[in-house]
Amino acid sequence: MNREDGFPQDFIWGCSTSCYQIEGAAKEDGKGISIWDTFAHTPDKVLSNHTGDIACDSYHRWKEDIALLRELNAGAYRFSVSWTRIQPEGKGAPNKKGLDYYSRLVDGLCEAGVEPWLELFHWDLPQALEEKGGWRNRDTAMRFEEYAGIMYDHIGDRVGHWTSMNEPWCAAFLGHLTGIHAPGLKDRSATNRAVHHLLLAHGLALRAFRRSGIKGEYGLVINPSKPRPATLRPEDAEASERASIERTSLWLDPIFGRSYPRVFMDIFGSDMPIEAGDMDIISEPLDFIGVNYYDEEAVRAAPCSAQNPYGFEFVPTYQKKTDMGWEIEPSGLRRILSYIANVWPCKKIYVTENGAAFPDKQDADGIVRDYDRIDYIKGHANACGDAIKQGVPLKGYFLWSLIDNFEWSFGYNRAFGIVAVDRNTLERRPKLSFYYYRDLIAGFGL
Repeated sequence: MNREDGFPQDFIWGCSTSCYQIEGAAKEDGKGISIWDTFAHTPDKVLSNHTGDIACDSYHRWKEDIALLRELNAGAYRFSVSWTRIQPEGKGAPNKKGLDYYSRLVDGLCEAGVEPWLELFHWDLPQALEEKGGWRNRDTAMRFEEYAGIMYDHIGDRVGHWTSMNEPWCAAFLGHLTGIHAPGLKDRSATNRAVHHLLLAHGLALRAFRRSGIKGEYGLVINPSKPRPATLRPEDAEASERASIERTSLWLDPIFGRSYPRVFMDIFGSDMPIEAGDMDIISEPLDFIGVNYYDEEAVRAAPCSAQNPYGFEFVPTYQKKTDMGWEIEPSGLRRILSYIANVWPCKKIYVTENGAAFPDKQDADGIVRDYDRIDYIKGHANACGDAIKQGVPLKGYFLWSLIDNFEWSFGYNRAFGIVAVDRNTLERRPKLSFYYYRDLIAGFGL
């Protein structure tokens, strides 16, 4: 049965965050150092030299965050676990205080009627593992399997939806090729190794989940892209296909039992560290795919070169932009969802992140009247409804983000939340978009 706005009654509406972006408490209760602790404390790596040392202080204020979720009537909360809270050095016996924190968080969510969606990795690799090669080292995938098993054993009885990792493209390419994310490398060969070992870690963790006997669903979250062709010329359509390889096919092909895309292997993959049996592990059957979508770009064909091996270039568009400089194109969400559903055999798809940063300002009453964000959410919710009508097995939508937080290399200079966080007091103040999303969840927002 569907609601009046066309969404199924069991469609999940939720919010997403990640540990380094909101928790703070960087050195409390036995937590170890992650690569983002190191990166953010390196001068000029993060705008304004901000760090996540305090962030939103959700390590201490988690009850306030749950109260906000309850007020929203959110069906689910997607959050990530800090590996270094569980294993400060990335291996060995677990840290009881870290486990207790996530146990309290999960129990609090369940008591509030909010389903916990647990993500094991959102880019904050233990620094101790990075010093041994990080994702360039095959052993890190084995350590990830061990860490995942600890979480399954400790709270597997209370969590029904798990994801291994968030946007491995960012960890591999932004962290190892462009250097704008931790660990800040610019090395093509390192990128290849990171790609393969991230996927291997996903497969190993998923196999361990199946062995555990936990009743639940398991997925992988990616940030796919299929830029639209700038013109109707066949060569621009072909450029669009090539442009999507790194962000889409590179991840979905191997997890659905195919080889790495030939174009990628021809250009980048000559030294991919594939060993016998790896691709079987990577393609362990999963239950759903998480799609993070923020924008869509337009491309046209361009000459291939060392700097442009895929032979395409982005072109200017007329669309309004967010504070990140990303174009606002809700129909692009429908297109990427349909593309994935048509090309790969996905049982279920969830939009696991979608949201926008805008230059929010409080009015004289202390309220952020973020109508741009409301329009953004409404447009993308409508796109989700259109995708469902086209037969996409879309089962839920998670807004990024519940609260303003540490936005990686932008520090606290970009605000994605539907709740403002005062940087001096850390007080949470719902924006107008918070109340809009509450109405949308209740079936009255479209």
